[in-house]
Amino acid sequence: MQGTVDGFSYGLVTPVVAYLMACLGGALGLRCTTRSMLVDGRWRIGWLALGSTAIGSGIWTMHFVAMMGFKVQQTPVHYDALTTFASLAVAIVMVGIGIFMVGSKGATGAALFTGGTITGLGIASMHYLGMAGIRLNGTLQYNTLTVAASVVIAVVAAIAALWAAGQVRGFLWSVGASLVMGIAVSGMHYTGMAALSVHLHSATAPAPADGSSSAVLLAPLMMGPLVFLLLAGVVVMFDPFMIMGRFHGSPVERRPGIPTQPTAHTCRHPESRTGLEHRERGGSRTPQNR
Repeated sequence: MQGTVDGFSYGLVTPVVAYLMACLGGALGLRCTTRSMLVDGRWRIGWLALGSTAIGSGIWTMHFVAMMGFKVQQTPVHYDALTTFASLAVAIVMVGIGIFMVGSKGATGAALFTGGTITGLGIASMHYLGMAGIRLNGTLQYNTLTVAASVVIAVVAAIAALWAAGQVRGFLWSVGASLVMGIAVSGMHYTGMAALSVHLHSATAPAPADGSSSAVLLAPLMMGPLVFLLLAGVVVMFDPFMIMGRFHGSPVERRPGIPTQPTAHTCRHPESRTGLEHRERGGSRTPQNR
């Protein structure tokens, strides 16, 4: 017996909130990735770790906010807490590998393709492992082609988002990259959900109409990642360089833990520059007679 699946039991509320959560995690994570490209040493590792955890937490929170609107009319839906948190760990680790590759090698060539592919696969792995944590009186079945399409969406959009973050062109550029990341996560999620069908083991009583069983369980589980995203946002907001962005038009040098500064010096007074050039040639300036 096939179950009747409803992924929008709260209407547009859960998709919109879920997308915003994906964008928030993406904005924080990609901005931290941008910041890591301008420092060295332990500071770079710290920014990359913060960024990968923010993205992983954002996409995980997005998934389970969206799943609050998921129900099967013929059976209640519950979640296994261990599998649910395992999906969070997978998201952080796999996204972290991709982020570290791009942050270390730069958002170009093989590093971008490989890092973006791993990040996209991390998004997809988080989704399907999270779905494996569903407990109901039935079996989840997927259409193979639609699942493959969802993975391709995640990978392509993740590569695009990491490329945009690697351009280091200021705050608004990172915001645009986070919107792309939000599309990647949301598009992957709902494409994956379109591949889902539920085969019931036996006829059971209908699930609660408000889907409260899922919401009551999932809300407490999401408190930790939500608090982390809030704290990550505070860290980003209190780093002025995150808002000001990179100095444009000047070569830069890396300094451990310190925003890069232009190496070229521009003198404000032409007279001083002339005198400096004259002394560098070994000459001397003769005072002008009044």
